[in-house]
Amino acid sequence: MTAVGDIRGTTTDRRAVISLLRRLRSGEGQANPLPIWEEMRSMGDVVRAPWGGYFVTGFDACSQVLRSRNWLVPDFAWQERQPDRERWQAPATQEMTRTLPRLNAPTHTCQRRALGNPFDRASLQALRPRIADLASGLLDDLEDRLRADGEADFVRTVAEQLPVRTVGDWLGIAPEHFAHILDFTHRQVYAQELLPTKSELAISARATLEMRAFFTELIRQRRAHPGNDVLTGWIHHWDAQYPDDRATADQVIYDLTMFITIASLETSAVLLTNAVWFLTREPSRAAWLRRHPEHIEDAIEETLRYDPPVHVNSRIAADDTVLAGVPIAKDTTVHVLYGSAAHDPRRNERPHVFDILRKGSHLTFGGGAHYCLGAALARLEARELLGQVLERFPTLRPVAPPEYDTSRVVFRRIASLRVTT
Repeated sequence: MTAVGDIRGTTTDRRAVISLLRRLRSGEGQANPLPIWEEMRSMGDVVRAPWGGYFVTGFDACSQVLRSRNWLVPDFAWQERQPDRERWQAPATQEMTRTLPRLNAPTHTCQRRALGNPFDRASLQALRPRIADLASGLLDDLEDRLRADGEADFVRTVAEQLPVRTVGDWLGIAPEHFAHILDFTHRQVYAQELLPTKSELAISARATLEMRAFFTELIRQRRAHPGNDVLTGWIHHWDAQYPDDRATADQVIYDLTMFITIASLETSAVLLTNAVWFLTREPSRAAWLRRHPEHIEDAIEETLRYDPPVHVNSRIAADDTVLAGVPIAKDTTVHVLYGSAAHDPRRNERPHVFDILRKGSHLTFGGGAHYCLGAALARLEARELLGQVLERFPTLRPVAPPEYDTSRVVFRRIASLRVTT
């Protein structure tokens, strides 16, 4: 990404930043990014990126960027103003730029209002029994695998499955499609990396074609055969909004359905896996929480703070401004580092300590107009699953630390967590 304008105010060692980014993509860096965040923050709250623009490391500065209307998301209008326009023409990039996280007002406002709050308190209460049943069934599968093999992969057996089954059930997607959805989601996300390679963009492009074909056909079939589900409701709403323009209605419905489906998968899977990893790696911690289930929600919040599923989010300066004392020119990109912000000792004391009773602060779900739409759903899934894991598997423990997908920097993916009892 390229900064626009003559920007002064920092003298960061470019080689040092590049070294930290390389470490972040290593197995060691993915397993323990805390030293990387600490070194980045030591360079300042706003650190010059090697390719232009800035990394934002401090909690207050990150919060300001995420919550203030002076910062925009990199939408189509911004992309068209960039000198490296070819970078933004990749099919997967174009596809995601139409979704809610990459829309600015007034388009974002219109779609968000039309969508309402799909996960308000009443909706979550209605979903809770179904999520509990889904979690119970997946833990049955885990128990069967543990009994048969002595150990099992918690990620593949449970953590990846609960989010896709939850959102699939909510949208009325048949279970036989879940594996395909997970597969193209894992491949499509490469286009959202900071500096994707040509091969990664090619992988994302192929996955985008599969994704588009799947959701286009899903919407076509649902329009022909309406059901009692959220997708049918969206079709009715947007068809009414565009009675003489079916193509526009289909595009909006596709963008919403595709985005909400894939956005709810990998990030939730990381949260679920991390919660189990952080608790079961220290049996005394899991035992304490089993005796004090009223603190399960606190454990979830500390998991979100300690190891956010998303490392980086990007914003654009709407006008010339100053951030943490650093002049930022209009159209400049800044990259918010969620993990660095959450481990800022000025906000959370002893941030390197996992403390269930911390009551700390984090920005894991973003802020402002683009606050994560599925935050409440992710928390509910974690609450239901963690409660059942603690009750049903009192001796569950990891065989080895998690294995991470080291090709990712922006969106984390835990590839495996082997557990036993």
